[in-house]
Amino acid sequence: VGHSERRTNHGETDDVVRNKAEAAIGSGLKPIICVGETEAQRDAAEAESVVSAQLAASIPDAAEQHEVVVAYEPVWAIGTGKTATSAQAQEVHAFIRNLLGEIFDEDTARHVRIQYGGSVKPGNARELMSQTDVDGALVGGASLDVRNFSEIILNSI
Repeated sequence: VGHSERRTNHGETDDVVRNKAEAAIGSGLKPIICVGETEAQRDAAEAESVVSAQLAASIPDAAEQHEVVVAYEPVWAIGTGKTATSAQAQEVHAFIRNLLGEIFDEDTARHVRIQYGGSVKPGNARELMSQTDVDGALVGGASLDVRNFSEIILNSI
């Protein structure tokens, strides 16, 4: 829920994302809550404030008792061929983990999976997944090609 294309093209607000995540939890599903900044926001050094605001307003209170996944998807890297460097991904993922510690507690923050999504490809998956706070990948277009998707999986283990 909250994928940048839904937020941008369908006007999904943080409140809508939160409600969808709550509905998913209520239905026994594990929501993936997406957050991420645009290229203009990153260039203006606003990435952390954007991600912080999105996460704080989008993650349901019940997330502490239920399994949720957070996906960092920099808008500037979705479908563009651009990818965050492993250092950029780690920096934002660590920031998200710290935020989760503030919102809930450190134990909850340690157990929430934080995935990276944004032009994940066979050539960058291993490096991205090797980062301390990157717990997996939310693969988009590359998942449509069985060879690419298989390589991502094999390169990430």
